[in-house]
Amino acid sequence: MPVGALTSIGHRISGVVLAASVPGAVYLLGMSLRNAGGFDQVMAVFAQFPVKALAVIVVWALAQHSLSGVRHLPSDFDTGSPMRVARRSPWFVNPAGVAVAVLAAGVMW
Repeated sequence: MPVGALTSIGHRISGVVLAASVPGAVYLLGMSLRNAGGFDQVMAVFAQFPVKALAVIVVWALAQHSLSGVRHLPSDFDTGSPMRVARRSPWFVNPAGVAVAVLAAGVMW
């Protein structure tokens, strides 16, 4: 399977992950902003390994989706991108999304 196809599939999967994570993120944000006790509860939730792992996945999804979207912007403005660039850009997008997720994991642990 070509790397461009993997990037396209990753773009779709990351979009689904981002959409699915919005309700939980809004709930946790609301809880943390209510009062100091709510903030402490959210901090306790984020201290758990499964929640940290889920947060890293959401960070990957955000990075992957953003980078893939930027990759497709030239075609949205009818300027297109040369085939050579279109074939090389996924080689940047995929590792960059993973690198951002690894960086997020390093910050969380």
